[in-house]
Amino acid sequence: MHYNFKILFELLEDRYQKYNINSFIDSDPVQIPHLFNRKEDIEISAFLAASIAWGQRKTIINNGYKLVKLMDNAPYDFIMNAEHSDFDMFQDFVHRTFNGIDCIFFLKSLQNIYKNHNGLESIFTEGYKIDKSIYSSLKHFRNVFLEIDHERRSEKHLSSVEANSAAKRLNMFLRWMVRKDKQDVDFGLWKNIPASSLMIPLDVHVGNAGRALGLLKRTQNDWHAVEEITTNLILFDPKDPVKYDFALFSMSLNKELEQQNK
Repeated sequence: MHYNFKILFELLEDRYQKYNINSFIDSDPVQIPHLFNRKEDIEISAFLAASIAWGQRKTIINNGYKLVKLMDNAPYDFIMNAEHSDFDMFQDFVHRTFNGIDCIFFLKSLQNIYKNHNGLESIFTEGYKIDKSIYSSLKHFRNVFLEIDHERRSEKHLSSVEANSAAKRLNMFLRWMVRKDKQDVDFGLWKNIPASSLMIPLDVHVGNAGRALGLLKRTQNDWHAVEEITTNLILFDPKDPVKYDFALFSMSLNKELEQQNK
C-alpha cells in the first residue's frame, strides 16, 4: 500500500463519514428506491435503477424516474399484474444501449421471479448459500434471470461474473439491499446475506481511487480486481468492507486524490 495503514484507515474512515450522509441520496440513483416504503417496491425500483446506472448520473436518475412513472409509481403491483399489452408502453424506453427490447425483457423476468421464485431476495440468497459467496449469488441470479425467452442482445446488460465482469451495478444493488447503518442511505432490507460478504461496486472512480491509495494493483476493472480491492478493504472493516465505496467513489469524483498528489 502507498500509505501507512493507520493513515489510510483514518483517511477512509473520515471520507466514509463525510460522504455517507443523507444528502448523498439527492445526487445518486439510490434516490429512486427511496421513493418507496414497501419492501418489494424498493427492491424492484432499486434493481431497475441499478441496471441503468452507467453514464451521466443526471440521465440515470431521470430515466429511473421515467421507469417508475411508467409503472404508475407502484412497481410491485405493476410487475405482479401486468399483462402482455401493458409492457408495450416501454417499447420506446432508451438509456444509452439499453432499449425497449431490453427493458421489456427485464420487466418480464422480474415478473417471473416474483411470481415463480418468491422474489429477488430469495434468488440472491439461494445463490449465496451455495458457498457463502457473492460470486455464487450473482452467478445463480443471472441463470434464473435469463431462464425466460429473450433476445441475445439483452444478455449484455446483465453482468456475468463467470466471464470475469466486475458486475458493478449488481454489487451496488446488493449494497443497497444488504448494508444498514445509521445514515440510512442503504436499506438493509435483506437479512440472510451478511454485509461482511459484500463485494465492492467497482467502477472507474472506485478503481482510480483504489490504485491511487495502493488498495488495487490490477489495471483492469474486472472481477479479479473486485476481489483484490475488497480483500484489502476487509483489513480496515471486516464486518462492512464495502462501506468504503462511499469514500473511494466520492474522493475520485471530487478529484481529491489528484489534488493530494500534486
